Amino acid sequence: MSTVDYNRWTGKIAIRRLTTSQAWLYSVLVVLSSATVYGFLVLDTKGVGLIDAATRTIEYFGLMFGSPRGVPSHFGVFNDSTAALFLASFNLVLQTLSLAFLSTLLGGVIALVLGLFGAKNLTGPRTSNAIKGLMALIRAVPTVLWVLIFAIGAGLGAVAAVIGMSFHTIGYLLKAYSESFEEIDEGVIEALRASGASWLHIVSQAVLPSSITQILSWTFLRFEINFAVAVAMGAAAGAGGIGYNMFISAGYFFDIREIGFITYQILVIAILLEVVATRLKKRYRLAS
Repeated sequence: MSTVDYNRWTGKIAIRRLTTSQAWLYSVLVVLSSATVYGFLVLDTKGVGLIDAATRTIEYFGLMFGSPRGVPSHFGVFNDSTAALFLASFNLVLQTLSLAFLSTLLGGVIALVLGLFGAKNLTGPRTSNAIKGLMALIRAVPTVLWVLIFAIGAGLGAVAAVIGMSFHTIGYLLKAYSESFEEIDEGVIEALRASGASWLHIVSQAVLPSSITQILSWTFLRFEINFAVAVAMGAAAGAGGIGYNMFISAGYFFDIREIGFITYQILVIAILLEVVATRLKKRYRLAS
């Protein structure tokens, strides 16, 4: 394979042979593009036209976000009290938030310790490559599969969801933490080593203070991801929370307006998490 380059300065056309990596890249792109086109051609639309489907989708979105409402009995409230409905639904949101918090806390602590050993400038290439390779395998397995794997021993529920989400969180945050540690000025670490500082002193006096803002950023980003995953695990793994109610509203009651009611609550929590994360990052950036 080859490519054609045009030099606008000389006006000449040069034929350049592709490298092996470029040939593989273009081959993969061609295969994926062909598979995408084939998938659209054989897609079973059940006789629904594209324009009709787009129109219905817009109507459903308008109904979902324009007139949301929750059915009290779906949330365990057997009276017409609006306050009781909001309290019950908010309690379910807190359950989902707790799953995300626990998985982020467990995964973050383990990832922080392993990330220190996974940074090449703190340990060495062999140790770093071994840890990062293992974490790459963990990241390659989707979160829902980890949850289902642990559900074999722990059963479907919150325990399997927290452990499975923590596993994927470790693989995700370890990569982020270790790369943040590797960006620290090598001269600072060498100066501390030359002065006789131990590994723990280097970590506590140079590495962690210099990386605290990035650690907070990556941790809160993963927390937001875990919150979204916890919503899905509420239905897929029986972990409960607001995700299970959303699944019931969509799969059993076919209540579009109640899905909008739940979605608004999830959006409010996501916005609050972003506000808290931004303020914490500003505070620690100013402190450092």
